[in-house]
Amino acid sequence: MRELNINTSFKVYDSIDELDTETKKLMQKAIKARKTAYAPYSNFSVGAALNLDNGETITGTNQENAAYPSGLCAERVAIFYAGSQFPNAKVLKLCITASPNDRDSDIPIPPCGACRQSIAEYEFKQETAIEIYFMGAKGEIYKSDSLKNLLPFMFDKNHL
Repeated sequence: MRELNINTSFKVYDSIDELDTETKKLMQKAIKARKTAYAPYSNFSVGAALNLDNGETITGTNQENAAYPSGLCAERVAIFYAGSQFPNAKVLKLCITASPNDRDSDIPIPPCGACRQSIAEYEFKQETAIEIYFMGAKGEIYKSDSLKNLLPFMFDKNHL
């Protein structure tokens, strides 16, 4: 037997004000989107915004449904829309903000497992990493240079 150690690295920004101008604008779009999320059951709203290499910016919000699991997360709403409307464009950067509706979380909240796998599919498809920034409603922002930091053992078509 041997032990396998996996190390990941994230950059930590103290607030949105530390981000470069482009990323700050993208995170502000995610924050604006979060405020329109449809989350009547969990009362947990998520907003996502992504930049494509063709200059387009796409936003998404979580969309819940009484018939669980018929809802969809903000990250998947945005990335699936991008894939549907701009199938040849590459996702360059994804910003995510999430928080309970009854308080402003200051803990960075990463994508759920299903969203990680969906983002992984697009990273694999486009053969380039996607920068991922995530935060609560305020406070620190974590940046990952690739989904591989969040999901080091990605499942992709090579496993099929």
